[in-house]
Amino acid sequence: MFTLPPCPKCATQFTYPDDNRLLSPDCALEWPAQPDTPTAESEGVSVRDAVGNALQDGDSGVLVKDLKVKGSSTTLKMGTKVKSIRIVAGDHEVDCRLDGGSFLRKAAFLRKA
Repeated sequence: MFTLPPCPKCATQFTYPDDNRLLSPDCALEWPAQPDTPTAESEGVSVRDAVGNALQDGDSGVLVKDLKVKGSSTTLKMGTKVKSIRIVAGDHEVDCRLDGGSFLRKAAFLRKA
């Protein structure tokens, strides 16, 4: 069973998730949730962009082709700037935040900016 950590301020056990942060209903404290996914760096994986540049956490990038968002009619256009990427392990190596939300993308569709 999945358990959430207690609030660091008031120590209540009744915390709940909201997007990528946790909230306490008692003291209204918000703090970032720690992801359960292992990072690519912890597994010793080198992630490269579409032209072969090494990507790291916090880098910026640009989409190199139009990408359809699965389950939506939204399309991410070529040339869209992606800021503060996070490298994660798995099939989709890049976790990024765009106007439409948070997405996992393959590094082959990004060019380091």
